[in-house]
Amino acid sequence: MLSHLVVAQSLYFGDSLFYIVCFILLMWLIKIFAWKPITKMMSDRADKISNDIDSAEKSRTDAAALVAKRQSALNASHAEAAEIVQTAKSNGQEQRDQIMAQAQADVQSLKTSAQKDIDQEREDALSHAKDDVASLSIEIASKIIQRELNADDQKALIDSYIEGLGKQHES
Repeated sequence: MLSHLVVAQSLYFGDSLFYIVCFILLMWLIKIFAWKPITKMMSDRADKISNDIDSAEKSRTDAAALVAKRQSALNASHAEAAEIVQTAKSNGQEQRDQIMAQAQADVQSLKTSAQKDIDQEREDALSHAKDDVASLSIEIASKIIQRELNADDQKALIDSYIEGLGKQHES
């Protein structure tokens, strides 16, 4: 039995040696035919992912810069719009003030002109009234001088005087 044991051990040792050699040979074949292509593929994939991350970071940076630029342009256009509105308000206020000043000047001019016309009309009316009174006084005096008046003659003279005034105002 001992001999069987020795033979079994030697078989076991031989089998183990065979398995170890087969395993080493298999590892060497895997290294040559599988490991190198797999590591190359993994390296290429890592490089691609790194490039994609770099590209995404660059795109994110560019997008952030573009957002900042657009925000700046938007703020500038808001400021410009506010300035345009303020300028329009200011110009409108100036035009309003100019129109008001011109209207007041026109009103004052019309008022002065109307006052001059009123004064002239009053002067003309007074002048005509003085002329009328003077001519009527002369008429009355000449009639009085031509004859002496009694109460009926005075009444008739006054009536003719009033009639004369009415006729002169009508013409």
